[in-house]
Amino acid sequence: MTTPASCAHCELPVGRFGRRREFSGDTRWFCCHGCSLAWQFGHGERHEPEAAAWLIRLGVAGFLSMNIMLLSLLGYAGGLGGGDAWLRQPVNLLLWLLTTPLVVIVGGPFFSAAWLAARRGGISTDTLVAVGVAAAYGYSAWQVLQGSDLVYFDTLCMVLILFTLGRYLEAQGLVRALRSLVPMLQAQRAEVRVVEGETETLRPVLQVQAGELVRVLPGERIAVDGIVVAGRSSCDESVLTGRPGPQPKAAGALARSGSLNGEGPLWIRATVAGDNTRWIHIGRLVREALDGKSLAGASVDRAVAWFLPAVLLLAAGTAAFWTLELGAAQGLLAGLSVLVVACPCSLGLAATLAHALAIGAAAQRSILVRGAGVLERLSTLRGIAFDKTGTLSQSTLEPVGVFADGASEVEVLRRAGALAQASDHPAARGVTQMAPGGVPAHDALVRAGAGIRGHVDGAACGIGSAAWMHELGYTLAPTLTQRLPPGCTPMYVGWDGRVRGLIGLRAVPLAQAAATVAALRARGLQICLLSGDEPAAVAELAARLGITNWHGGLSPEDKISCLQRESARVGAFAMVGDGLNDAPVLAAAAVGIAVGEATDLAKESADVVLPREALAALPWLLEHAGQVRHAVRTNLAWAFSYNVVALGLAASGALQPVIAAALMAGSSLVVVWRSWRAERRWTAPAAATVAPLAGLELAR
Repeated sequence: MTTPASCAHCELPVGRFGRRREFSGDTRWFCCHGCSLAWQFGHGERHEPEAAAWLIRLGVAGFLSMNIMLLSLLGYAGGLGGGDAWLRQPVNLLLWLLTTPLVVIVGGPFFSAAWLAARRGGISTDTLVAVGVAAAYGYSAWQVLQGSDLVYFDTLCMVLILFTLGRYLEAQGLVRALRSLVPMLQAQRAEVRVVEGETETLRPVLQVQAGELVRVLPGERIAVDGIVVAGRSSCDESVLTGRPGPQPKAAGALARSGSLNGEGPLWIRATVAGDNTRWIHIGRLVREALDGKSLAGASVDRAVAWFLPAVLLLAAGTAAFWTLELGAAQGLLAGLSVLVVACPCSLGLAATLAHALAIGAAAQRSILVRGAGVLERLSTLRGIAFDKTGTLSQSTLEPVGVFADGASEVEVLRRAGALAQASDHPAARGVTQMAPGGVPAHDALVRAGAGIRGHVDGAACGIGSAAWMHELGYTLAPTLTQRLPPGCTPMYVGWDGRVRGLIGLRAVPLAQAAATVAALRARGLQICLLSGDEPAAVAELAARLGITNWHGGLSPEDKISCLQRESARVGAFAMVGDGLNDAPVLAAAAVGIAVGEATDLAKESADVVLPREALAALPWLLEHAGQVRHAVRTNLAWAFSYNVVALGLAASGALQPVIAAALMAGSSLVVVWRSWRAERRWTAPAAATVAPLAGLELAR
């Protein structure tokens, strides 16, 4: 990459030692680290400004503390004795003067957070820091006014520095997780060429409205969802669909945001607003998941709510005990040590950071996980239930024949095709493959899991299951069903009071379905197949995949009942589906998993969205969730044990506040290091299984 001539912040020449950084999905060049930090503070997103602010405070604290430590060292080394004793009071006043801005600037966030918690009637981890620093500062200031040498400005400075370091490490860890989503962030920063009459203006994609015309040059990434109205080219959509190779684009073709334009310019009419494309929606949902509170994180918060009052009582008791034993100065130091070392920063980091890194790693592999709590539930599953069509079998059923009764096969197909256009169900798509094109039905009504009714040529018609035909009042001749080949799903077509024919459809298993089921069974999971299709068709597919626990002919309510029975018998069950009628059971399952071609409602109801044609990513996801759970539990065990031992040492008077603060910061550092090491061990699924960010088409 060519180095630009000027710095992105100060516009001075970058020079040979310039540095390149990624911020919010954009690449920026800076002449120095200071400009990089200033840009991050002013233009970063989410945790980036927070991390920059903590680093700036750390720099301020370091500068002031160097002077405070140097002056304090004179007193400790006896340099202010003898003839220089008169300097003790001026030096202590100078220490007070230097410490005050440090407490305000560096300690300000801790005091503000503690005050907000107090206004809500509670306490937080910041309360421990605020109480400890305020006690040391107030005591030392009083001693200066009394003309005493018992000041501890250096101690509280080191405490603030080490706590600030811990907060910076936490914020930087979350920034690292967000920066793994750079391609998604870039989508929001894109600029597009909007064509208005004879003029063309460059405008941020977030300002583009539906209906506006956008021109995309060869080699550019398409930033809007829309329809090609002019031009001819080919686009690489593998980042979205997982299909390798260029896809031809001409007038009338669908253009997807995130795909890469090929050799020719394209004029695209946006069908949705620029801030509502699927590509941007993916990034928005993943960032929301990163900000979500995990189950373990919520449990830590509840434990901390009881832990902090106990620490305050322990600190007060420790201070009182050692004051009686050794005097007020030692009592203050012992109580301050308890407050400092008890701050459970590492407990908060233990779950939060590991889950943030894990969600980012899954998103890089095209798997959308809606929150850290989902990862925890995935790691405790005992079984997985699958829908049939579109999940374990191809999304479009394969038509095998048309059988008529009292009407011609052409008429049965024509009416069936008109009704089927009202639904995106896999069975309806199979019907439209056979049926000739025509005018869609009027007043069409879709009943999830049953069928469709409407008017064709002014006559009421229906298509769907036998139960749907019965509900519509159509009589069904038994001989018609007997003509259906074994293992096929019938789609009955009726009008004028009776069933006039049926279309036989057959499920074709996905190439990866058998291997996925076998891999899940090898993990000790119970496998169940729940489908609304005819039992014979469900039994045929289950036999081909080696699934013995199957149920056919189920309504959405029946699927929920079956899932609840299996959960009561075995334990937590996940549900994998893709259809409109799967939305209720996806929402009711312990974990709802939608596949890439799922309907919008199914995706909104799901906790996890897998990429298109990547069912084999499911075993990896469960393995990934188990690894994350192990990392979180190990982090929590380490942090809790660390705090308990350190508390005992502090209460016994064996720790000075500076050493206690160093131990606290060391605990946080260990947790961060363990989380990053765990992230490097999380292996990706095979490249043939999951293309980067493939097929994550989510409901808007």
